[in-house]
Amino acid sequence: MAVGVIRGRFAPSPSGRMHLGNAAAALLAWLSARSQGGELMLRMEDLDPLRCSAEKAELLRSDLTWLGLDWDWETAPQSRRGLAYETALARLERLGLVYPCWCSRAGLHAAAAPHAADGHALYAGTCRRLSPEQRAARSGPAALRLIVPEQEIGFLDGLQGYYGELLSRDCGDFVVRRADGVFAYQLAVVADDIAAGVTQVVRGRDLLSSTPRQLYLYRLLAAEPPRYWHTPLLLAPDGRRLSKREADLDLGRLRTRTGPEQLVGGLARATGLLEQAEPLTPRELLPLFSWDKVRREDIVMATGRPWTE
Repeated sequence: MAVGVIRGRFAPSPSGRMHLGNAAAALLAWLSARSQGGELMLRMEDLDPLRCSAEKAELLRSDLTWLGLDWDWETAPQSRRGLAYETALARLERLGLVYPCWCSRAGLHAAAAPHAADGHALYAGTCRRLSPEQRAARSGPAALRLIVPEQEIGFLDGLQGYYGELLSRDCGDFVVRRADGVFAYQLAVVADDIAAGVTQVVRGRDLLSSTPRQLYLYRLLAAEPPRYWHTPLLLAPDGRRLSKREADLDLGRLRTRTGPEQLVGGLARATGLLEQAEPLTPRELLPLFSWDKVRREDIVMATGRPWTE
């Protein structure tokens, strides 16, 4: 990649139809990269074979295209990048920072991108303290965890400002490969972004707390991290985070009720780019884009169709 090239990405999980919150984050990612003359790539984050499918991936591509969002190329999906993750894991193992964990349900959800609203339990380090003899006596498949440092890792988010975590206190040793052999989201996404030369990541604020862990992995893998912008979440009227699992305001339904220009204009108003919603394509919105206009706080969607009014 040429020096100074801006490279952003879409990285949806093909586990369900894109909802309105996904569309808002995708629109802002597109606007951020294109406003700087940058490139944009698409990656399907399909680590979990039980939740993801090629059919759902095709629906995501269709929804992005319908919105008027394009990309320069698509990388191999995560389900086909196991060798790259093995290579990254081997480096961590050579550093002596990986250990097996047999704790109940260890790493069960580690292949899915974690969300702040889901919460997570601090791992107590039980298996880290096992002796070699105790580990040898264990049976059955084990997850692999990464030892975290006793130091705060922080960064300056382009929208949310400074955010940091003391990993040993705020998350504990985290899973890098599940007990069933599926690689965890945290390791996979870092390895993928390094390989693709990603220089900026625009994603929902629910992934803000993942960033210190990812920055730690960048350090261990001797790679330069991208710059981050964590965008406000669009919430259901009752305050819930929109969810693919519950089909909240998904594009399959919205596409039968409104046009793409109306939806883009409504999202622009909701996120702060426009004072009043008006039908616009992403390219027409491009000259109006500025991160200084984008809201930091989450956005509660009222009943009806407030994003197009």
